[in-house]
Amino acid sequence: MPRTSPLAYACAPALAFMLTVPLVASAQQSVPSTTPSAAAPAAQSTVVAAQSAPAQPAQPAAQATPAAPRLPLPNRVNSSLPSWLRLRGEFRERLEGVENLAFNDTRDDTYWLSRFRFNAAVTPSKKLGFLVQVQDARVGKKELAPTNTAPFRAPFDLRMAYADIGATTGPMTIRAGRQELAYGDQRLVGHVSWLNSARTFDGGKLTLRSKGLSLDTFYSSVVRIMQDEFDKSGAGNRFAGAYLTSALIPKGSFEPYYFYRRDVNVVGEVGVVGKLNSSTLGFRTVGKLPASLDYNVEMALQRGDLDTNDVTAWAGHWQLRESLTGSWTPKITGEYNYASGDKDPTDGKRQTFDQLYPTPHDKYGLADQVGWKNLHHVRTGFEITPLKGMPITTNYHSWWLAEKRDALYNVASVPIARIITGAADSHVGQEIDVQVSKAIFPQLQVAAGYAHIFTGAFLKEATPGASFSHPYVSATYVFLADK
Repeated sequence: MPRTSPLAYACAPALAFMLTVPLVASAQQSVPSTTPSAAAPAAQSTVVAAQSAPAQPAQPAAQATPAAPRLPLPNRVNSSLPSWLRLRGEFRERLEGVENLAFNDTRDDTYWLSRFRFNAAVTPSKKLGFLVQVQDARVGKKELAPTNTAPFRAPFDLRMAYADIGATTGPMTIRAGRQELAYGDQRLVGHVSWLNSARTFDGGKLTLRSKGLSLDTFYSSVVRIMQDEFDKSGAGNRFAGAYLTSALIPKGSFEPYYFYRRDVNVVGEVGVVGKLNSSTLGFRTVGKLPASLDYNVEMALQRGDLDTNDVTAWAGHWQLRESLTGSWTPKITGEYNYASGDKDPTDGKRQTFDQLYPTPHDKYGLADQVGWKNLHHVRTGFEITPLKGMPITTNYHSWWLAEKRDALYNVASVPIARIITGAADSHVGQEIDVQVSKAIFPQLQVAAGYAHIFTGAFLKEATPGASFSHPYVSATYVFLADK
């Protein structure tokens, strides 16, 4: 008889709560209300016009406008501070679990992820600003390894600390210090804030802007989360690049980019361990088409070397989305993703695509068991919004290995299954997932989701082959700031 994860029972009340509370809020919002009147100058012009116009029949007296509700006290702190200082705090709690981790029916886990962040932004002038963010991330009740390291645990530390020189909307801005980097859909470079620890970089970034164009150039090193000492970057890692965003395409954007990655002690083919130097050249383009269609295309080519190994790989992402008419604003998505794999693990050619430093959550499945490496991926999705601000999304995924002698990699680029002599079948499996989110009020966001993987022929050959489930519920609360 099939087993049901205890977390599935925990998720059911949360899902019911998320579906019920918005209904109550919607009923409350249906009571007519008015907004405050326009500013005084507009009122004065109305008086002048009335004095010069012919007399009109008397109109019923307008009802008094109710005062706008005040924010809770913890969210009004900034209104009492000088305009050059802004504070923001955030708590996030997430209960999540896995059933049949590593596709093994003896490995189940349920645990809590807690994260606290506190920001202080100082802006003495329009052309000078500073931001500091501290973070503390903890994990509770986790039994399966890793239990006490990143990305689940990141003890209290400095997550961001940078200075901005130049107006953030002006022709040039320099940002220096510990910061996030995020570009496009974050398939290659992102902050991966879904993780408890998330990601930042130490370095500098120059942004140049003109009408319809924005160019970022940066030089950095990824920050490593340390458990018993200050988080630090370096250790031979370098990451640099340039990203151009242009509005040259009608109703769209064209975004060419170049990224350079250097790392040390990287494992290559036939036991090679050495220095990696790789370049990624690519582009992303997004925009609108006739018939209520949106498109999103990204392609990247990689070249370089790892000691005596040559690096040659590529990847692509192609997506179409249609927005249908209707009260629930339904959307239908179709998508195909490809990332090259290694044909021969002994030929001295590293052909597995490197997804660099992405925000990969829910890019190739909500369960996050598949990354953008050695992959053929097909996705179809459907989204509805039955209540304002409450999208419900469901997706179907199917995956195949691009090369049968290469591994299946998860979103962290870790190989989780491989048959070095070559798999008999390349089909990895299929996933069905569903997600729902809702802002109960501007300071409180709740969300829940569930993903189930049906193992395919490859996973049944390379692993015990048990199906995999991943439910979660989460709540994020912002204090000090208004949202």
